[in-house]
Amino acid sequence: MIVDVVMPKMGESLQEGTIIKWTKNVGDKIERDETILEITTDKVDTEVPSPVDGVLSEILYGENETVEVGKVIAKISSGDDAANVPAPVAEVSAPAKVEAPVPVAETQTLVAESPAPVVAAPVQAVPQQTGTTFEIPARDGEKFYSPLIREMAKQNNISLEELRTILGTGVEGRITKDDMNKYLAGRTKITPATPAPAVSAPAQAAEVPQSAPVFTGEVNPIFRAAGDFDVVPMDRVRQLISEHMTRSKSTSAHVTSVAEADVTEIVKLREKYKDSFMAREGIKLTYTPFFAQAAVDALKKFPNVNVGVDGNNIIKFKNINLSIATALENGNLIVPVIKKAEEKNLTGLARAINDLASRARSKKLNPDDIQGGTFSVTNVGTFGTLFGTPVINQPQTAIMGIGAIQKRPVVKEIMGNDMILVRHMAYVSITYDHRVIDGMLAGQCLAAIVNSLENMNENTITL
Repeated sequence: MIVDVVMPKMGESLQEGTIIKWTKNVGDKIERDETILEITTDKVDTEVPSPVDGVLSEILYGENETVEVGKVIAKISSGDDAANVPAPVAEVSAPAKVEAPVPVAETQTLVAESPAPVVAAPVQAVPQQTGTTFEIPARDGEKFYSPLIREMAKQNNISLEELRTILGTGVEGRITKDDMNKYLAGRTKITPATPAPAVSAPAQAAEVPQSAPVFTGEVNPIFRAAGDFDVVPMDRVRQLISEHMTRSKSTSAHVTSVAEADVTEIVKLREKYKDSFMAREGIKLTYTPFFAQAAVDALKKFPNVNVGVDGNNIIKFKNINLSIATALENGNLIVPVIKKAEEKNLTGLARAINDLASRARSKKLNPDDIQGGTFSVTNVGTFGTLFGTPVINQPQTAIMGIGAIQKRPVVKEIMGNDMILVRHMAYVSITYDHRVIDGMLAGQCLAAIVNSLENMNENTITL
């Protein structure tokens, strides 16, 4: 029996996915639920498992190709048909022409790592014409335009009307990167290249993985004064982080307030119960769930911080969906979301945080896992940072930063006398959007977070 493998639908709003890497070759034996390829969308990277036991008999799309949801991308022979598939041979050529994507500037959500762009040759700008459309849709009648082609059209000022005139040589007449580059070469004079600055020689192409970033453009001459350097193109997730952070700073009126919390009782509580918690739950008890709980407590008291902005309207969310910043092994960041965090106790928050972090690092997240956040929490103190001024995670309006927990001498009043004690202290910051959150409201919310932290103990927290 021949079983079709289709491009999965990874979210309600997603209509296509891009193949990052095939982990199996034609002729390889595969088991049910074994990963056969990795794909990326504008939201997240994920692995696609085999639906059956069998042999991979056909691959219909190559790496870096964008495919509509529901289309067949491979075929698996199972049962008696598996015996008829030839075994894989060494040096199998790619099943289809590989096209490296250019950066997708309009993407608004952080995703996991994927292939980096190949920079197209610079061309002279072409004046816009009246009566033309420069917003290129994914589908135009019977024609389908990949994110790569739409971005190239945008960067080279090609209208929808002009794009329709380009002859496509790809699958079902689609326009490929080569088609676009040939058209651009004949459309306008290529800008003469200036002498490239002296840089360290990059790795040879043969040594670069198929999905690794490849730099083919020119570097700003201003960097020559620094001497020798290497050029490392941003991978796709770093480009998206860059775009997301820059857009946030230009959108929101960022203000940060900082307070200090005595978390001595939390440290004692965690130290006492961490072993039994690990034995019962199978996960480590970290400090993040305590701070997440404090954020939930404060947002219940001050719901006007748990809001979004839509033009001139304020969106007041009825649920508290915490976005928890999670570092990936490659140094990038992703922000999965705990939905309805107000319905969870501290143990429930710990489970959710561990689950999302584990799936983020193993590329098992779904697009819905990183959407719908209403307030963010980021731990800037992991490597000893005292406090930070985090950037707001759009379209939210506030984010809490957790500083390092340190022992410090603190003055406490005991029975009317000032005493110097050694306590575990942590700075907590909140960055907020001053367009809709005033300083008084932010200060009240921050004070509520500190109050919640300082009142966590064996009598108030059940583990």
